[in-house]
Amino acid sequence: MSYFHNGRERFVPDLIDSLLMTEEVERLDIPEGHVLIRAGASPSEQVAVISGGGSGHEPAHAGFLGEGMLTAAVPGSLFASPPVGAILAAIRAVTGTGGCLLIIKNYTGDRLNFGLAAERARAEGLDVRTVLMGDDVALPDHDQPRGLAGTVLVHKVAGHLAATGASLDEVTAAAERTAGAVRTIGLALGPATMPTETPQQGGQEDSRGAELGLGIHNEPGARAVDIDAAHQAVGLALEALSAPEILDAGGEAGVVAVLNDLGGCSPQENLILTRELLTQLGVEHIRRLVGPAPLMTSLDMHGFSVSLLPATDELLAALDAPTTAPGWPGVRAPRLSRDPVRVAEGASSSVDSTEATADGVVEAAVMRGGAALTEARTELDELDRVAGDGDAGETFSAGAAAIAALIENGELGFAEPAPALRQVASKLEGVMGGSSGVLLAILFTAMARSFDEQGGRAGGAAAWAAALEEGIAAMQHHGGASEGDRTMLDALLPAQRALATGSLADAVAAAEQGAQSTAGLEAKAGRAAYVPGESIRGKPDAGAVAVTRFLTALLG
Repeated sequence: MSYFHNGRERFVPDLIDSLLMTEEVERLDIPEGHVLIRAGASPSEQVAVISGGGSGHEPAHAGFLGEGMLTAAVPGSLFASPPVGAILAAIRAVTGTGGCLLIIKNYTGDRLNFGLAAERARAEGLDVRTVLMGDDVALPDHDQPRGLAGTVLVHKVAGHLAATGASLDEVTAAAERTAGAVRTIGLALGPATMPTETPQQGGQEDSRGAELGLGIHNEPGARAVDIDAAHQAVGLALEALSAPEILDAGGEAGVVAVLNDLGGCSPQENLILTRELLTQLGVEHIRRLVGPAPLMTSLDMHGFSVSLLPATDELLAALDAPTTAPGWPGVRAPRLSRDPVRVAEGASSSVDSTEATADGVVEAAVMRGGAALTEARTELDELDRVAGDGDAGETFSAGAAAIAALIENGELGFAEPAPALRQVASKLEGVMGGSSGVLLAILFTAMARSFDEQGGRAGGAAAWAAALEEGIAAMQHHGGASEGDRTMLDALLPAQRALATGSLADAVAAAEQGAQSTAGLEAKAGRAAYVPGESIRGKPDAGAVAVTRFLTALLG
């Protein structure tokens, strides 16, 4: 299946049931269609604000039921206008002496059905006004532009004024001003996928490709576009909106922008699109930003729409006013990026150790260990490929090369182990990336602390064994792995224990034995823990082998 749903015939009823279960809305008991009203709404002196249209555009329109927005919403079937009887029932249910305003998107079915319902309500003596939404600029010369996401701004303006007790004339006039000022354009990478009962292989792929100005009912766009970056997509949208004209109209007051997710954009895409919109339009010109958020969607359409209009005091007051409507995302006042806040470095981390040991033996050993890791790059990559992303050799050799460069350039020496180990930790964290780099940075940082506590310069095997023990304990604490989990710890821990009671040669032998034992272990940490056991059985862990190759080279 391409959707989580319970069959097309249940699609719309399930959407409505969910709202009834979770939001402050009520359903009218009518023979045909669906009507949802704000909980507790009834005819009164306050202007009632009603909208609706085909389902599949959620949260529009029922998601905007609430104090300060819609009084009633009339959802139709999927991408189909609601029946006249349902619209008339909504008008009757909430229209009192204050009258009501119908906000209608400019589609033939909506225009006709809402229009007929309005005429019948007027014949019953109800004061009904209408505002027709046509904010789409995809076809500038078309005499019947479609209603898009700009409709939601009109919901907010009309609903706010109605909540303040404004008259029907005042509410209608403000809604008409907003409807006449807002422009909207959509752009999508493909059409929406219609929910069906027939299983499909993934989402619908369409040869149409990216289109500018496509409709919210899967209508083809005004033109196909060739884009390969978000900045191009936003640039095309602003060009279609004639954004400079709107900026000029806004003047010093600025503009209001809406970034509407058409249903299929990820949170990451929405953030990127927001940055592009603010950057290209000029954050200093945008008084309020609505979104990024799904406001007027088209099922799972992978695209967005941008709406723009000049800012006015009336509009800003309405947008800033609170509402209980669950689908309203709120507004923001964008600003230029803040300058980074400077954080003082710890004194110990800012001091590098450049003095080598007396005979350079430690530095030479580290250089040999690094060379061994570089030589083992292919071997480690191959071992990692069966359990991870195949870059262990590349990662370890990058770290080795960085440390070797510091030693060769006289920028790192181990006469004072504590600052040297902190320097190594900082470098590995930066160049290795991934969890291996961070784990080794934790190891060496904790080892440095051990040498600080010992208070001396480079000591013998016992001092290094004690430091290694403290470093491994920190790795286990933060990394969550233990011996036997098929990680580098299976080589490090045996090596540390052997070094504490014996020689470096004993440590190397213990590490080698521990690394080889991982070939028969079940992975319980890292990416390998999510790989079937048969895929890795018989092959040792790349991290444990890397530890062994390094320690072996230290012997010379």
